[in-house]
Amino acid sequence: MFGTTLMLALREIRRHLLRSFLTTLGIIIGVAAVITMVTLGRGVTADIEEQISSLGSNVFFVFPINTDRGQVRPFDERDVQAVREQIAGVNFVAGQVERNVVAIHNGQDWRSKVEGVENEFLDARGIELEDGRRFTAAEESSGANVCIIGPTVRDEIFVPSQSPVGERMRLDSVSCQVIGVFKTRGSVGGGGDDDNSVLMPLTNVQRRFTGDDNIGYMVVAYDAAYSSAAMTRALVDLMRERRVLLEGQANDFDIVDTAQINETVSNTVATMTGVVALIAAISLIVGGVGIMNIMLVSVTERTREIGIRLAIGALAREVQMQFLTEAVVLCCFGGLVGILLANGLSIALMNAIQLPFLFDPFINVLSFVISALIGVIFGYFPARRASKLDPIEALRHE
Repeated sequence: MFGTTLMLALREIRRHLLRSFLTTLGIIIGVAAVITMVTLGRGVTADIEEQISSLGSNVFFVFPINTDRGQVRPFDERDVQAVREQIAGVNFVAGQVERNVVAIHNGQDWRSKVEGVENEFLDARGIELEDGRRFTAAEESSGANVCIIGPTVRDEIFVPSQSPVGERMRLDSVSCQVIGVFKTRGSVGGGGDDDNSVLMPLTNVQRRFTGDDNIGYMVVAYDAAYSSAAMTRALVDLMRERRVLLEGQANDFDIVDTAQINETVSNTVATMTGVVALIAAISLIVGGVGIMNIMLVSVTERTREIGIRLAIGALAREVQMQFLTEAVVLCCFGGLVGILLANGLSIALMNAIQLPFLFDPFINVLSFVISALIGVIFGYFPARRASKLDPIEALRHE
């Protein structure tokens, strides 16, 4: 019986193709809007997570900050050593200092920045080399004029398709030999390019560029088995002790936890995506009302047909099943078109704003199932009304 009912439903829909398509527009738009919003949210979340992961996983950044005392007290190497020796769970800790410079090679110049770091900085940030090698222990301790460049610097001032390793370049007036190229780190907050950088031994940058032994910030990579909150408390206690801060005095440093940032941003984007998707889902209700309206019109148009079917022996439940099937088929058709439209639109949007497209099978299947349920819910009343018609009165209908 179901097969026959389905064939009758498809026949009726085919007889009024334009009306059927217009009826399903609400469902199409609702499904497309929900899936597009969810897909866009997933793409934004993945892009943000990728940017945060470029800073390193399970990493703290410790910055000196300005306080009501009106000055910034920088860190030094003794602070780095204290964190390394006195806090359990620390895998790597390193200081960093940077200055803006002009990188020059073979007549080409490019505005970049030089970062004074140690090998532990590379470990803490998860920076890998694409070409060449790291600093040796002797180069770190003596502050040798060697450097590791980023992909942007390589592309801008070196010969394409040739390794820059072994070449010499200048950073302002300081000459250095390129010993490596690190893999892309991508963008950082504020739209900066983290690949537009040159890494040199920390002592070299302090001696040749900054003129002091201050450290701009510390990066601390910790074991994932340790609690982020416990590690933060330990860092705060140690830094307050070393910086002789009395009880009640505000911290003159700030600690940024990449894991916490990642979690906060993911939760925020997920919440916003859910709210926008919920608003978009309202159009599904509007589409359901449209389905109910057109099915009521269909019942009125086909009153004599219903009367003939009931008069020659059709059961009321068979008539009800026929109209209910029509409503469900219309909604399922709208759901399928909406899914195709949503994925096509999502791919186009992601390419336009340069975000990753992540296909979510769950939201696509769920949207289709909800479309079918809307057909059942909003198609039930017209179908029930058709099944309750009196055959004699229906045959008299003009």
